[in-house]
Amino acid sequence: VTDARQKLHFDMLFAVARKAGCVDENIKLEHVTFGSVLGDDGRPFKTRSGENVKLKALLDEAVKRAKTVVEEKNPDLPDEKKEKIAEAVGIGAVKYADYSNNRTSDYVFSFDRMLAMQGNTAPYMQYAYARVKSIERRGQIDIENELKDIKALNLSAPAELDLAKHLIRYSEAISAAVADYRPNYITAYLYELAQKFSSFYNACPVL
Repeated sequence: VTDARQKLHFDMLFAVARKAGCVDENIKLEHVTFGSVLGDDGRPFKTRSGENVKLKALLDEAVKRAKTVVEEKNPDLPDEKKEKIAEAVGIGAVKYADYSNNRTSDYVFSFDRMLAMQGNTAPYMQYAYARVKSIERRGQIDIENELKDIKALNLSAPAELDLAKHLIRYSEAISAAVADYRPNYITAYLYELAQKFSSFYNACPVL
């Protein structure tokens, strides 16, 4: 798993390994390439010159920025709760942004885009998850227990049927992601799922 610019190197390495008899035909050699992370100037971060950001600093900055957003939106929350939310949102934003990009494409690193509440971002996904949990909390129910004895489903509303059809495609998304080494297939599936759930949530009151 390396930068796409090393493709020729690995093509040659794999060819030599087979010719030398180090690897037989039953073993699959795969170079999983990824694009470059670009700065605001559109140029790749360079590790040798030291201008790249260390992971710890990156995560700390993401949490710090998420905390600012939490302070603006929910100033009355207890400090401990703010810290917990900021960590979940900040670190989730960095991880999700990395997974959601097509791994072979270059992308411009942007905290603002990672922490946006709209679009294919971690905060949007976390908000969708919070909506699901709010149904449980407000209804004082355990969804898994509610569902375990159901033998048949009556899906009549269009938004409900659309959501159900998408849910049963989950294994397809997983299989495709594994086959092509592309985690972004899963994030794309989940983003569409969150959108379909939002439509269902608005159209079909369930409490």
